[in-house]
Amino acid sequence: MSILRIPGPLDPHVHLRGMDWSHKGDFATETAAALAGGYTAVLDMPNTPPETARPQALARKRRELDRTAHCDWGVYYGAHPQGNLETFPEAFQGVVGLKIYCNPTTGFMYMRSRTREEHFAAWRDHGLVAVHAEEEEVAAVLELVDRYRIRTHFCHISTRTELDMLREGKRNGLPISAGACPHHLFLTELDLPRLGSFGMMKPPLKTQADQDALWEALSDGLLDVVESDHAPHSLTEKQADEPAWGVPVVETTLVLLGTAVDEGRLTQDRLVQLVSTNPRRIFGIACPPNTWTDLRLGLAEPDMIAAANLHSKCGWTPFEGHRVTARVERVSIRDTLAMAGGRIKVEAGFGRPVVQQRIGT
Repeated sequence: MSILRIPGPLDPHVHLRGMDWSHKGDFATETAAALAGGYTAVLDMPNTPPETARPQALARKRRELDRTAHCDWGVYYGAHPQGNLETFPEAFQGVVGLKIYCNPTTGFMYMRSRTREEHFAAWRDHGLVAVHAEEEEVAAVLELVDRYRIRTHFCHISTRTELDMLREGKRNGLPISAGACPHHLFLTELDLPRLGSFGMMKPPLKTQADQDALWEALSDGLLDVVESDHAPHSLTEKQADEPAWGVPVVETTLVLLGTAVDEGRLTQDRLVQLVSTNPRRIFGIACPPNTWTDLRLGLAEPDMIAAANLHSKCGWTPFEGHRVTARVERVSIRDTLAMAGGRIKVEAGFGRPVVQQRIGT
């Protein structure tokens, strides 16, 4: 067994819920889950109602996070199909980037191509854009990146075809980065008969060949980040006739990646890059002093992931029964022991907003 100390793991893609969706998860429970999972900071997406696409909603989210978050946090602003270009200058200072949804997913923020380009162009001088783009929409966004030369992060890439397009974009010098999610790395469509609706998310689970391509892209550096896309829904919502999309994974991502290190699928250095160095560089967020996570590797007796032991309010996990050989031992934030042995050691409201510097990719 050994301890890998990771400087300030940052998850740049979570849906903490809260506000009008507090029954799914709230800022206290989901930042506690992040902390228990080894993350010192998370960046929250804008599609929880009231959508973070107006200054008033942004102010409300920031107030509630400031009051209840256990770990450090940042928030995205959202491009809205009904138009919110006029609000960009007011929102810019309070967010880590703009999120554009180029495919239908949870919520009502899907942007069609013409409106999408208007928002993309208007954000050009305001920092990074993160996109939900699948298959042909990846190509469409790459065209916008080429036209406007704006730093763009492609969230939850899941297919070989998407990877091929991104590889070409990077080869051509486009200012892009890309992330993959633990559910696409450790589950495939072959798991759906077992998981049922608990394996439903956007983008959906893919083939074994696509998963193999993701691991190749992690190893060769094409993929920059592993991001959880943590998206809790209640048991009732997942078991409904039309189940909600999304899975809660922020508490299990680091132990899954640590297990991959034990299995020889990742190096320790690459794990640190994927969950700390690269996301902090891409989003321009420095690691606070004395902020780190100790991840124990090579457990002699594997742990078993069980929802009963997790902190997320929703009470389930797609990785129920999954054996892992890594364990998050301790988390320090700004020289304060924030989590140890699975127990949260700081009060709600301990977390601070991240400090972002406007730097390039």
